[in-house]
Amino acid sequence: MSGSLYSMDVLRRAASVADFPPLADADVAEERRSATCGSRVAVTLQLDEAGRVAAIGVDAKACALGQAAAAILAAEATGADLVTIEAVSEAWRAYLSGERDVLPDWPGLELLAAGRDYPARHPSMRLGFEAAAAALARANLERTP
Repeated sequence: MSGSLYSMDVLRRAASVADFPPLADADVAEERRSATCGSRVAVTLQLDEAGRVAAIGVDAKACALGQAAAAILAAEATGADLVTIEAVSEAWRAYLSGERDVLPDWPGLELLAAGRDYPARHPSMRLGFEAAAAALARANLERTP
C-alpha cells in the first residue's frame, strides 16, 4: 500500500474517531458492514426538531481508512439533514468508483482521495456515510405520520 494512503494525517484522523463515542441516548442508530473486508461502522444520532443531526456517535471497527472516513463524517455532521448526507454518501461512492472526478463537498474527504486507487478499501471508507444516511432515513420514516 502507498505510504500516502496511510499517511500520518490519515492515521491521526482515524484515531480521532474516538472523539465521537456512541451516544447512549441516541434517537436512532444504524450499522453497516462490509462483506469484502469485515469492517463495521455503527452510527448513533441525536436529532433536532427538524430531523437534522444534533449529535453523532461512531463505533468503527474498520481499517484506518474506514475509521478516518467515519471521523471525517462525524466532524462535520452536526446540522446535516437526510438530503445532505444521502447526497454526500452517493457522491463519495461515485468518486471512489471513478464515476465522477470531483470529490464530494464535505470537508476532510480530500485526505482520503488516494484511496480511490484501492477498490478493496472503498466499502470500508463508505460505511459511516451509509450508516448515517440509513439512520436519518429511518428516523424520517418514523417521524412521518
